[in-house]
Amino acid sequence: MAEFLDLESQDGVRMPWNVIPGTKQEAANAVVPVAVIYTPIKHFPSSAAPLLPYQPQRCRTCRSVLNPFCIVDFAAKIWICPFCFQRNHFPPHYASISDDNLPAELFPQYTTIEYASTPDPTATVPPVFLFVVDTCVIEEEIGYLRSALLQAVELLPENSLVGLITFGTFVHVHELGFAQVPKTYVFKGSKDVSKDQLLEQMCFFANKPKPAVGVIAGARDGLSRESISRFLVPASECEFTLNSVLEELQKDPWPVPADQRATRCTSTALSIAASLLGACVPGSAARIMAFIGGPATEGPAPIVSKQLTEPIRSHKDLDKDSVPHYHKCVKFYDGLAKQLVHQGHVLDLFACALDQVGIAELKTAVERTGGLVVLAESFGHSVFKDSLKRIFQASNYDLGLSSNGIFEINCSKDLKVQGIIGPCATLEKKTPLCSDTVIGQGGTSAWKMCGLDKSTSLCLFFDVVRKETPDATVQSTSNQFYFQFLTYYQSNSGEMRLRVTTLSRRWVAGPGSSQDLIAGFDQEAAAIVMARQVSFKMETEAEFDPIRWLDKALINLCSRFGEYQKDSPTSFSLSPRLSIFPQFMFHLRRSQFVQVFNNSPDETAYFRMILNRENVANSVVMVQPSLITYSFHSGPEPALLDVAAIAADRILLLDSFFTVVIFHGSTIAQWRKAGYHNEPEHQAFAQLLRAPHDDAESIIKERFPVPRLVVCDQHGSQARFLLAKLNPSATYNSDAALPGGDIIFTDDVSFEVFLDHLQRLVVQ
Repeated sequence: MAEFLDLESQDGVRMPWNVIPGTKQEAANAVVPVAVIYTPIKHFPSSAAPLLPYQPQRCRTCRSVLNPFCIVDFAAKIWICPFCFQRNHFPPHYASISDDNLPAELFPQYTTIEYASTPDPTATVPPVFLFVVDTCVIEEEIGYLRSALLQAVELLPENSLVGLITFGTFVHVHELGFAQVPKTYVFKGSKDVSKDQLLEQMCFFANKPKPAVGVIAGARDGLSRESISRFLVPASECEFTLNSVLEELQKDPWPVPADQRATRCTSTALSIAASLLGACVPGSAARIMAFIGGPATEGPAPIVSKQLTEPIRSHKDLDKDSVPHYHKCVKFYDGLAKQLVHQGHVLDLFACALDQVGIAELKTAVERTGGLVVLAESFGHSVFKDSLKRIFQASNYDLGLSSNGIFEINCSKDLKVQGIIGPCATLEKKTPLCSDTVIGQGGTSAWKMCGLDKSTSLCLFFDVVRKETPDATVQSTSNQFYFQFLTYYQSNSGEMRLRVTTLSRRWVAGPGSSQDLIAGFDQEAAAIVMARQVSFKMETEAEFDPIRWLDKALINLCSRFGEYQKDSPTSFSLSPRLSIFPQFMFHLRRSQFVQVFNNSPDETAYFRMILNRENVANSVVMVQPSLITYSFHSGPEPALLDVAAIAADRILLLDSFFTVVIFHGSTIAQWRKAGYHNEPEHQAFAQLLRAPHDDAESIIKERFPVPRLVVCDQHGSQARFLLAKLNPSATYNSDAALPGGDIIFTDDVSFEVFLDHLQRLVVQ
């Protein structure tokens, strides 16, 4: 694994196959797709990826950027592009280059490099934050939300612009630029408002008449700066006004009958927010931050009716298609997503309620704009409060929020790109690089990333299009596939950057290629590519059976690359390069991405959105949590994710990304309750109790969304958070359990049984 981590720390890239199957048939036989998980703006020390203060050299045919894999003729001052073999001349200021005097972009170790454009001070628009706040919640929640927002406002960058919209039965747009008297514009929640009506009703053309033709877009096209600054005010100027509005934030005053839900017009509020930003600051780094405390019941996209007799949709309803509002909602938010992507703006969602709020419907709008999503039980919960703080806090663990990204790709002509699963939207740039098979956001070689941060990771899928196996001479001379990823983005300091990553990977084909393929197989990356693909298929294909699909893939992979004698299960063995893959698949089958039982559609959508944007290391923890054990006999050490890890005199720390569990064995719990750790002669016990808390804290500190911390004891009710993730090697109907250990009440098969069946099926 170490060499794959080294490659990731150099380029931010992980690939299931680091030696690529060379023909279409070989790629099909390899089962796991040819894919790349790429983190476009991963944070590198400047020694690893230098920042160049000049413009990049582009190939005049395919527009790829000069890179270390180009063939350079120093005498003639010509470079040959590795993608289209075009010969390009160097410009005059490269006249002094030679073998000993290379520009940085030709250094072999700088396969990832960044170019900074000279900033144009007139064109930079400061970042914009538009808070959209739900007031249909109980007083207690309003209090929590108020204090969280007041804290967030203090942390906002000085130069940023801020706007505020509150909504319940009606939508209130607050005029923060008029500090003398609080002033709001009120819109009816049940009616969708067009952009033109919005501008008309909010008096945008009182002083400056509306232009007769053309699109209204910001101060340059049709709006006066004064009218924009009524609603979007610099944070440093409006702190007092904003604080006083938030201090007086009241619960929605409209009465709610006992047999009905509150009238909440989420879709109208988000639509007004998008239109307001589209009119005032198109193309700038703007974020709509929506704080939602319950299900939408009013407006163009309610997720459920007001009558409490109608339950909110469940997975069963979605399967049976008995969901009266669902398709209409999805269509509405698809339209909103298109509008936001066109404007270059981001939608962030903070859903804090015990009920579902409609994340499943909102998913496209958040995911296509690269928005952040946080799901918690209440606005008072640390998951929400700490996550909101993390967005604005400048520290070593800041998110590195960037905006206005465009992601482009170039690759060798024997590869075609099928699409991306991840937080981006297609720009519909059809080129010869596009495959006919589309996965995720496909049919294009360029994507828009309205919002992206240091850990945003895209999963790209490729088609190998070469039909026949080339002869040995061709393989030995040109056996490299090349990829180039270009990411234009606006960094959080406001300057435009271009990051270029160029990769080369060897391909193999024909007899004897299996050993080479296995040598370059990255099990973790492969498991995550399969996880993203199975989640995507579950959402888009009707009647899809995920368990069957994963099992079939695993059996085919093992029979293609395993070693065995026919019909002899005991003879089966896998190379160490593949040996953990079945374990990943076992845990993926049991994970919340595949098993939707006991999760609401909102929770499932939330888990999948996070999976689709995180890097490999974090995603692996979601699929197969890590378990560390603490005891008197030894220091902290990793343990197998198995019920056998539980012992009366041990503390376990489970990290499943969304929750961090500290689990005390029964003896430890008794000692703790007796207060032994407070006595001076039991310092060792006090340290043992403290160690997992310190480790948990360091995990929580660098993660977004902030995970939920569960501290529990063996046989306690909260122990379920741990037991649900463990391999059930000892259940209620197996033989004697371990003394001091535990058993799991389940009919799920254990990993041993799973492996046994796998071996039997592979050797048939």
